[in-house]
Amino acid sequence: MQLWVGLGNPGQQYALHRHNVGFMVADVLADMHGFGPVQKKFSGWLQEGRIGSEKILLLKPATFMNESGRAVGEALRFYKLEPDALTVFHDELDLAPFKVKVKQGGGTAGHNGLRSIDQHIGPDFRRIRLGIGHPGHKDRVTGYVLGNYAKAEMDDLADMLGAVSAEAEWLAKGDDARFMNEIALRLAED
Repeated sequence: MQLWVGLGNPGQQYALHRHNVGFMVADVLADMHGFGPVQKKFSGWLQEGRIGSEKILLLKPATFMNESGRAVGEALRFYKLEPDALTVFHDELDLAPFKVKVKQGGGTAGHNGLRSIDQHIGPDFRRIRLGIGHPGHKDRVTGYVLGNYAKAEMDDLADMLGAVSAEAEWLAKGDDARFMNEIALRLAED
């Protein structure tokens, strides 16, 4: 069993924020892979399903981003899972828009959701870095991250979300390199 977590902020006003791309991935995964109904659990929304032969618990913390670790920690403890069973989908400033990279462990790069999870369970979990690009100057980061995707970006966003979901079986099997490669190939076709 694996716990996959999409990071974001709860509330309709945040739905299209770049910071909520983790929530967007969770929604597309649940939809494309026929996950069960949403259950309110672990200070969040949990859905159960399968991707390939693997049982996946999909969690969207209902806490705000900076408290995500609380929901993640509760879920891991309840299911008696170790941090190596955790995969977190999050926005990444230091990656070009719509690029997808997998990273095992490491720092938080100033991401409040990752920082919170790190504080609750430590740094040894898999991260799926979903590129949002950098606005160019650090003074503009907050407004950019907490801003909506532009209309001109919607097709690229949909392509990336679809590619992540379509290739998720590689992730479930633990073949991170193949997952990244297949997504890159899919996105290059467009």
